[in-house]
Amino acid sequence: MATREEAAEAKIMGNKYRSFLYGEGEKSTEWRHGGPPSFDKVDKLFEEGRTKVHVDGWMAFNPPPFSSLSLLIVARNLQEWPKGSLEETIQNALKSWDMEFSHKTRLKDCKSINPDKFKLFVNGGEGTSGEEILRLGTYNVLLKNSLPKEFQYYKPEEETFESSHEAFRSTFPRGFAWEVLAVYTGPPEIVFKFRHWGFSEGPFKGHAPTGEMVQFSGLATLKVDESLRAEEVELYYDPAELFGGLLKGPPISESHTDHEANKSSGATHGCPFSRQIV
Repeated sequence: MATREEAAEAKIMGNKYRSFLYGEGEKSTEWRHGGPPSFDKVDKLFEEGRTKVHVDGWMAFNPPPFSSLSLLIVARNLQEWPKGSLEETIQNALKSWDMEFSHKTRLKDCKSINPDKFKLFVNGGEGTSGEEILRLGTYNVLLKNSLPKEFQYYKPEEETFESSHEAFRSTFPRGFAWEVLAVYTGPPEIVFKFRHWGFSEGPFKGHAPTGEMVQFSGLATLKVDESLRAEEVELYYDPAELFGGLLKGPPISESHTDHEANKSSGATHGCPFSRQIV
């Protein structure tokens, strides 16, 4: 649970990965859980789990002093896009877009998109408007598919906004982080590769957690206007990558599932500012 001091500090500092959380422009925003959420846990997961890269060249020809060894290890293991780069801009814009759809209740408060034109397309399916996303929830939109019901791992039409977010929040108590792996074209039509990951530390649909990383990657196109607001987002990924990890744990009884889910999400019920998943 965020303390009063932590919440006050967050308002002053803002969030380094997301816009439209605090400030004058958000004074009239209607938040789904009463106020801006905290992203401390998922940001920590993101910073610790970013894709590993190697810094080549200078290490062999200009080795650092021994005291810099720890810095070298960090530099060689974490990918951090240069500040102001297209990759960082897209990564943060999409984090802001996802935050707004997950935590705001009115389309007019979603400033990262063009509300008159916005559509989300998943794996070549029909477009979903911003209003529909706010009603259905991002998970239900992203996981919608046309498979026969007996082959569906997750049934979006049987879930509500809250039930879908609670399912993933309890499964990934540290959050479900995502990053941009590469950007192939610049605006107005941006093509990029992304990765989504979390740790299975709570039950999911009757399956026990494994404690292992669950992840998937995909390709996306993002069409923006002159103000860099999203107008269309198209995502392409294989849901089997995600569900292969979520359903890897053995089946557990319904009573045990309910007990574990309540235990995993108990802290978030007590403080709306702690509710976070992306």
